[in-house]
Amino acid sequence: MSINRVNISGNLTRDPELRVTGSGTQILSFGVAVNDRRRNPQTNEWEDVPNFVDCVVFGARAEPLSRFLSKGSKVAVEGKLRYSSWETKDGQRRSKLEVVVDEVDFLSSRGQQGGAPAGGPYANPTYATPAAAAPMPVAAAPAPQQAYAPAVQAPPSADVYDEDIPF
Repeated sequence: MSINRVNISGNLTRDPELRVTGSGTQILSFGVAVNDRRRNPQTNEWEDVPNFVDCVVFGARAEPLSRFLSKGSKVAVEGKLRYSSWETKDGQRRSKLEVVVDEVDFLSSRGQQGGAPAGGPYANPTYATPAAAAPMPVAAAPAPQQAYAPAVQAPPSADVYDEDIPF
């Protein structure tokens, strides 16, 4: 048995490119830069070394994704690896390894590049601030309700010891 799954997160290296095949299949191509940390042998300091990963999305999701992605957007991508090889017109062999994307999570909000969104998938609702109520006419709708974050609970008391745990 073999498993072909990959998860990466990083920033888009270029604006996505949307194409359509002769049969009508939409194809969205983009690149993601993922940093790797390595120790420099000369300076003995840690350095970020970028890896550039080609990604491709097929089908009906390609066009809507192209509207929300742009160069610099921070994304998390899940998919599978696909190896392709071909011969150029001048006889050279070429190959590449790319991610065929199944899921994309947006880690930066639309128009924001590089930062985490304020309420995105990794926001902790426990620490959210109360929602501001928009002014509304009195006759148009019932009184607005404000959502408040629950109070942060104190940690359990220190009288729980390892011996008290039954496993």
